[in-house]
Amino acid sequence: MTTNLAYQLSPQEERIAAGAIDQHDRPRPFKILDSFQGQTPAIDIERALYFTRSMRQTEGQPLTLRWAKALKHIAENITVRITDDQLLAGRAGQPGRYGILYPEIDGDFYPIVLENLHQRQKNTFNISQADAGVIASEVASFWKGKTFHEHLNQALPDYLRGVTYTDSKGLSSKFVVSETSSYRSALQWVHDYEKVLKRGLLDIQNEMKEKLSLLDKNSVIDQVDKKPFYEAMVTVCDAVMIWAARHAKLASQQAAETSDETRRAELLKLAAICERVPAYPARTFHEALQSQWFIQLFSRIEQKASAVISNGRMDQYLYPYYLNDLKAGISNDNDIKELLECLWVEMAQFVDLYINPTGNEFNEAYAHWEAVTIGGQTKEGHDATNDLTYLFLESKREFPLNYPDLAARIHARSPQRYLMEVAKTIQDGSGFPKLINDEEIIPLYSAKGAPLPELLDYSVSGCTEVRMPNRDTYTSGCVYINFAAAIEFVLYNGRLKKYGPEIIGLQTGDPRDFQSWDRFYQAYQAQHLNLLNKALAQQYVVDTIRPEHFATPLASVLHDLCVKHAKDLQSPRIEEGFDISYFEFLGYGTVVDSLAAVKKLVFEDKKLTMTEVIEALEADFVGYEPVLALLKGAPKYGNNDPYADSIAREIDLISQRRAAVASAERGINVDLRYVPITSHVPFGRVISSTPNGRKAWTPLSDGSSASHGADRQGPTAVMLSNHYSKNYQLTNRASRLLNIKLSPSCVKGEDGAEKIVGLVRAWCDLKLWHMQFNIINKQTLLEAQKNPDAWCGLLVRIAGYSAYFCDLSSDLQSDIIERTEHAGF
Repeated sequence: MTTNLAYQLSPQEERIAAGAIDQHDRPRPFKILDSFQGQTPAIDIERALYFTRSMRQTEGQPLTLRWAKALKHIAENITVRITDDQLLAGRAGQPGRYGILYPEIDGDFYPIVLENLHQRQKNTFNISQADAGVIASEVASFWKGKTFHEHLNQALPDYLRGVTYTDSKGLSSKFVVSETSSYRSALQWVHDYEKVLKRGLLDIQNEMKEKLSLLDKNSVIDQVDKKPFYEAMVTVCDAVMIWAARHAKLASQQAAETSDETRRAELLKLAAICERVPAYPARTFHEALQSQWFIQLFSRIEQKASAVISNGRMDQYLYPYYLNDLKAGISNDNDIKELLECLWVEMAQFVDLYINPTGNEFNEAYAHWEAVTIGGQTKEGHDATNDLTYLFLESKREFPLNYPDLAARIHARSPQRYLMEVAKTIQDGSGFPKLINDEEIIPLYSAKGAPLPELLDYSVSGCTEVRMPNRDTYTSGCVYINFAAAIEFVLYNGRLKKYGPEIIGLQTGDPRDFQSWDRFYQAYQAQHLNLLNKALAQQYVVDTIRPEHFATPLASVLHDLCVKHAKDLQSPRIEEGFDISYFEFLGYGTVVDSLAAVKKLVFEDKKLTMTEVIEALEADFVGYEPVLALLKGAPKYGNNDPYADSIAREIDLISQRRAAVASAERGINVDLRYVPITSHVPFGRVISSTPNGRKAWTPLSDGSSASHGADRQGPTAVMLSNHYSKNYQLTNRASRLLNIKLSPSCVKGEDGAEKIVGLVRAWCDLKLWHMQFNIINKQTLLEAQKNPDAWCGLLVRIAGYSAYFCDLSSDLQSDIIERTEHAGF
């Protein structure tokens, strides 16, 4: 495509407008990408089928051992494939883009959903009629009555079901207090990949065999609990090594069959690599990357972690192999980038599939968070940036793909060169990397009791989360709370217009009778805490029943504490573990701005009566344009305005105080977070007009970002509002997702990169958890809506991940378009 656009373009926009991409002497990954880009993913049923067949044969055995046996059965029988032209082996499904099924979670949805997946408006998948028949007859029939989702639906008492689901079977979320555990078997996770690279699975397996041999034959605990656990560890190591060996055999067969001498040599090398890793320690960068991919991909077969397994600190654990290759003359930087990009295109073909309709709503555009962490600090507290760090950034700029998700750790002593390279990558406009702040996370988690050396070595995981691979032990998917509903409950005495006369919240009275701001705010606080109490109760039910349904032997054998205490990672509590639970605050900016408008206009300035406000809301502002103008002109969060920010801080305060009580009661960390993914869109669809001037059924504000168009004082003011709305004296808090949208014209060239660096340093000094950027023109987004075929490769930043703009629903597209585009700072 060639087009003349009369405004400054980002490098990404320039590439797409010109219709030309520099392949940087690495055509292989571009060729592989071309073979599947834009495909509708297909469902591969083999994982579900072989998993089910094994579980059918092992009923009554300890769950972790059953799971390991099922994984071994999969490893022995699943079709192994090597993508054409690939330098790495390992797939979990058919050629092209694919997704796999986890019937143990939500197989009860299959008869309802599977045949219509190709008709979905979001995250479409294809499945053949024959495969759908097999799933119905052999898989879904076995899991009927056994799935986690069914158990949860039965276990929730009526007072919780009333805010969770709209139907008796729990098939449809109410989007008020939404559980997220029934469409994933675990939170996002990071493994200790370095352990496998240095030791190999055979050595790890021998350690498990030794532990088995040392068990006391007269101990009930050793024989009943520990013996099956260590047997499972031995079995799962066998499973991965069998699977890798089958790939080695396939590579040898393909080498014998090809007439292309170059490809034959590549396949023979790949066969030798797969014969060695992950059974034995890696010696070269290629072996290390292949070993890592086998472990990561088999983990995806093992469990449906939230938006797949993350990659950890790749620039750290791969760095010794990188140096050795360069020293030995095995590889140069371009070879290393080609290998990395071969990994990226293999990741991109595995698409996280959400059968559950609610999960599908939460994760638009095939959401994924296989975070690669770069930068940060060493275990000793020194800067960890190295030459490989810069290769990751170069690859992200040179290879236009939304995989992997790249996360850059920043600290106060991050080198200027590193910050400039991060800034240049941000300038590109594809939304990478997201930034994670050591200056916030390390002191906060240290105060929670995390060991400092492990904490300094944390990996970014999922959207904005962090993991200590041998210390974190909490795996449950957690609850999302629509706090904008609390505003509407106050206005309509416990009701949402979406659900008619049903009483969902508390009946706090008619707000037109409230004589003071204190009375209105007391009503809001009561509604807020009522939702939060129900969310915490819902989470307790989830945490109680999950261990009956899920096990993760591979994740467990790679976790020091699981091995030490002979407990599966999905166990309720693991000694010495670091348990971080959370609840998600949805609609922060929407709530703050609505409360600020009511306080200022109704009770202080008395420019409006509560009757006038409610009448305008009920009309969705049609015919009430003067009222709308006043509401929009009220103080807004995101402008470094103490009026709004003080309300934001107070809401944060009451949430954290309640979380502290829950933490003490349960003996775990329960934290407040502001990370919506794309849930602020469906949550907005159940909320009518709000007093901040937001129209009915439109998206809520996202994360800790300002409401759409409300931030009028530039990005620094947005950061300051985030800073001043936090309660730094409390520790029941975690990630705040912050989106910043900048015009390409204000950050162009070297000067523009310097400006981004300055913004990043200010963000770091303010101790904000997360920040990510869209560097893109509103005009381009509007053009892409009109002409999606011409702009199909346009990437935008969503919520901790980047996705193709044209894959988004119209609601989410509008949400991104309406984010404030700052033209200067």
